[in-house]
Amino acid sequence: MSRSSYLTEDRILDYMVGHGTAETKPQRDLRAATDRLPNSGMRSSPEAAQLLRFLAEAVGARRAVEVGTFTGYSALAIALALPKDGKLITCDTDARVELARKAWEAAGVADRIELKVGPAVATLDALIAAGQAGTFDFAFIDADKPNYRNYYERCLTLLRPRGIIAVDNVLWGGSVIESGDRSESTRAIKAFNDAVAKDDRVTTTMLSVGDGLTLACKRPG
Repeated sequence: MSRSSYLTEDRILDYMVGHGTAETKPQRDLRAATDRLPNSGMRSSPEAAQLLRFLAEAVGARRAVEVGTFTGYSALAIALALPKDGKLITCDTDARVELARKAWEAAGVADRIELKVGPAVATLDALIAAGQAGTFDFAFIDADKPNYRNYYERCLTLLRPRGIIAVDNVLWGGSVIESGDRSESTRAIKAFNDAVAKDDRVTTTMLSVGDGLTLACKRPG
């Protein structure tokens, strides 16, 4: 994700975080621990994490799936929105497992989170094969960009009608409007954005929260 919202002035961002988030102590502690890592830029910003929690709660999510765990900061935000018997399945090939589990346990939501370490496409395919299509309420995608289309299609299959998929990094630091950037990840994000904009299976909106966040609501039928 991004540690702060794209194109938001620092003072405005501080005001937004102060008035629009409800970050718990385990979240603050995990954010601080994550920021000491060399790749801390992968962490969700607090305002983006709060939006994920808000959306999961707004749709009454009981079952959620996340692609891209890292230190578990966004997973923690989503899990806090779930009821006690809710379940978040989060997938990653290289999650910071000890850091994540410590924070989840401190927040009292470790039993709501199931971490699947391995290729996310295989995990999602296994859920579909197990008859879980149409049973999830919320999905969040924030992982390797070349696989975004693969993750999106599988999450859409797993999602119930009127469930929501949130997809991160859709502005990619502004590279999506730079014709000279031909990197694999940039090309993948551009292609993904183009495809979702034309997808009549969902109603979408794109926000400048974090590094750009697309929300897609699955249409009935």
